[in-house]
Amino acid sequence: MEEKSRAFLNQILTTPGPSGYEQPVQEIVREYAKSFADTVTTDVLGNVIAGRNVDAPFRVMFTGHCDQIGLTVQYIDAEGYLYFLPLGGWDVQNLIGQHVTIWTKNGPLPGVVGRKPIHLLREEERRQVPKISDLWIDIGAKDKAEAEALLRIGDPVTVNMQVHDLRNNLITASATDDKTGAWAVMEALRRIDAEKLNCAVFAVSTVQEELGLRGATGAAYSVHPHVGIAVDVTFASDCPTIDKKQNGDIVLGKGAVIERGPNMNPKVVNRLLEVGQQHTIPYQLTATGTPPGTDARVIQLSRGGVASGLISIPNRYMHSPVEVVSLDDMDAVADLLARFTEGLDENTSFIPSADD
Repeated sequence: MEEKSRAFLNQILTTPGPSGYEQPVQEIVREYAKSFADTVTTDVLGNVIAGRNVDAPFRVMFTGHCDQIGLTVQYIDAEGYLYFLPLGGWDVQNLIGQHVTIWTKNGPLPGVVGRKPIHLLREEERRQVPKISDLWIDIGAKDKAEAEALLRIGDPVTVNMQVHDLRNNLITASATDDKTGAWAVMEALRRIDAEKLNCAVFAVSTVQEELGLRGATGAAYSVHPHVGIAVDVTFASDCPTIDKKQNGDIVLGKGAVIERGPNMNPKVVNRLLEVGQQHTIPYQLTATGTPPGTDARVIQLSRGGVASGLISIPNRYMHSPVEVVSLDDMDAVADLLARFTEGLDENTSFIPSADD
């Protein structure tokens, strides 16, 4: 991975972007895209839309959502402890004992997620999965008044955002779902050869995917693409307890994951496969029986319909503070999207046929 590309990745992975509060990370996306995009705009939902060759009649859109799962402050008790609501889908057990940051108007405020110590749990409590309501955030405040002077109800919260390198070109961080996808679509836009670009292409860093694909719904309508490809993470099955018979054989470091299923236009899938083979870009195949919960679901049904596709980045320990992904897989996704786009023009058809 190029140095500037890795720096961009580290920046977005260590900048807060919980669902509904994405603008700090979107500012980094905007700044990065300015160096290679012809246009960079932000819509009323907060999506960042970067475009090249935007006046061409055939339109292609890539999306990767920049929002991460987080928390939001709901209540401050008399002693100054904070109670919270989830932003996105948490395994509550992953929150216990985490260092967190509350993002206030006055800057970041550190805290920790507390729970009754195991020594004091009753036998029935030890057997139960804890609820969000059993946890709280301790910022060290002496009382409610001190806490209220520091933060407001509705302030977003993230677990600590750090990036650590592992062996074999893997990294671990808390928000690779799906800031790695946002990274990939912007990198793809940058890597397209201008001499081979005969269509309009838009890379969109979408918002609020974790709360129901909200950003992509608006972006697909306004961009109005002929082809739309979402980039998200998918479950890696190369670790204990994951059943490959149910989840497919998905391995970190073996390339982009091209998804096949009812949500994906067969001509888009076939072109992705051909491009991967032609340019020796590593890829893996997986199948979905129903439209998955990604941006591709809403892109496909926008307006009169869009030829949709889904490319995924293998991810271990999804929706946890220690997600693991491969830098090589991310590079493969960006290259695959760039090469896919080169040569498309208004004469290209993605209407399915019996031969697909």
